[in-house]
Amino acid sequence: MSDNDLILESASSEIPEDESNQIDTVQELEQVRVKVLDLEASLAEKDGEITRADTRISELEQVVSELGDKLGQAVSSYRTLAVETNSQVPEELITGATVEEISASLERAINLVSRVKQELESEIASSRVPIGSPERTPINLEALSPREKIEYAIGGRR
Repeated sequence: MSDNDLILESASSEIPEDESNQIDTVQELEQVRVKVLDLEASLAEKDGEITRADTRISELEQVVSELGDKLGQAVSSYRTLAVETNSQVPEELITGATVEEISASLERAINLVSRVKQELESEIASSRVPIGSPERTPINLEALSPREKIEYAIGGRR
């Protein structure tokens, strides 16, 4: 027995003896039955929409998962490229899980390497020794003994 039959049966047991009331009640019941059928059809339509929405959500979750994997691969490739193109920067200084983080760490690493390089160059420049031997200066004859002065004059230079 369906819901509609139960509604009609319960309504018919309550129908008064008056015939005009009986006709009104039957008409009202018919209107209620039509309304129930409309609501059932609407409910079936909404159930179909929910099923389609759930299917779409599953598809989108799969797409998001695939895109996440591809993003991870792209970030890894970007880091590898950054390491290869910046050979003056130690690989350990280039870190991060996103392109932005890798770019920021690369910039910091380049700045650090540049500062260390400048400091080393300035340190080297301050401790430079002229190339070659020092300039020759004439011997101080006053510091020589008479014998050394004679040897120097004859050509026995030391």
